[in-house]
Amino acid sequence: MTTVHDFPEKSGSASNLTARVLSDRAAGEAYVASVCFKHGPPRLLGVELEFTVHHTGDPARPLDPDLLATALGPHTPRTLRPDSPAAPLPAGSLLSLEPGCQVEISTLPQASLRELHAVVSADLSSLITLLARHGLVLGESAIDAHRPPRRALRTPRYAAMERRFAPLGEGGITMMCSTAGLQICVDAGEADQYAARWAAAHSMGPPLLATFANSAVHAGRDTGHASARWLAVLGTEPVRTVSAEPGPDPAAEWARRMMDTPLMVLPRGERPWDAPEGLTFADWIGGRGAAGMLRRPTAEDLDYHLTTMFTPVRPQGYLEIRYLDAQPPGEWLPPVALVTALFARPSTVDRVVELCAPVAGRWADAARLGLADAGLAAVARELAELGIAELGTTGLPDETITEITGSVRARVNGSRSQER
Repeated sequence: MTTVHDFPEKSGSASNLTARVLSDRAAGEAYVASVCFKHGPPRLLGVELEFTVHHTGDPARPLDPDLLATALGPHTPRTLRPDSPAAPLPAGSLLSLEPGCQVEISTLPQASLRELHAVVSADLSSLITLLARHGLVLGESAIDAHRPPRRALRTPRYAAMERRFAPLGEGGITMMCSTAGLQICVDAGEADQYAARWAAAHSMGPPLLATFANSAVHAGRDTGHASARWLAVLGTEPVRTVSAEPGPDPAAEWARRMMDTPLMVLPRGERPWDAPEGLTFADWIGGRGAAGMLRRPTAEDLDYHLTTMFTPVRPQGYLEIRYLDAQPPGEWLPPVALVTALFARPSTVDRVVELCAPVAGRWADAARLGLADAGLAAVARELAELGIAELGTTGLPDETITEITGSVRARVNGSRSQER
């Protein structure tokens, strides 16, 4: 369950499939629906943990990408060192970098939260040790509390993104270079379940965002917001960030949206990757407008287009829950356990949607106000208790469940500061 920002190497039938030219819009929609919502029993779980990186004792000092590459050694992603072996961390997690050299651990899918906890604990410990040997440390908050945004990765994708977002304000460069998220990946579920699971993943979003908000201070300044990170995301292109309206057929609805979303970047070798303004994927397939000067798009092009969406929940064959702020390195488990528990049974999923209905869609309020908003706080408390009651389904030891319960209750009851 990893997000790949550049085309992966493919072979055999997979390569043949993605190299197929898309004949029309219907073919594009069918492909999106088939790859973004895969049916099956919900069994697997994964996480993607992002962190800013700082010099120990001087967190405001600009990060030197060369020093980071030296620290990461053979694990350095190829976006920073193209000749790197990009070896996984010891327990199998992949390491990637965001444009400002935030590090991201992406686990392989695991069959239980207990196994996921073991994998993340091992690989996070390895990463911390690698960085510490070179005087570096992981950040504690979901936005860089000490430095303004500065792009460190010189890839054509990120250069095109920076140019595209610049006229819209500071949100784009801040999202790219200063923020860190905690992403949770859960299976979409059986054909008769995935619409409800899709709806629940969205419904629980505002109260969970408010509960685990961890990005009030940016570049040495208190922003006055609970999650400046999520506000930065919302400050990019609305067409890429606005939440889906959960309906009865998420696959078809998402497929239509992907066809009607303008291209953000257009990979084309050594040339700049800036996409023609306003050109949607449907336009490209149909050869309309500026698309008349482009080759016909393939399924691989559509795969890439899918990675340019920054919605709160993104379907990737599984559901990638993207709205949670990164937590301090030792505190990632409580939100992951709570989300896992809230998906434990179909009856719990249905209850989530019902419980969260009063605050549905209040993303900006959750980011600005957090639990200072009475309505969000009330739902967050009820949601927390619903999840706590299901923690026994996660397979975690009793003592760990007790710790998680205390942590979550401290959050929703306001006894734990959310400012860092």
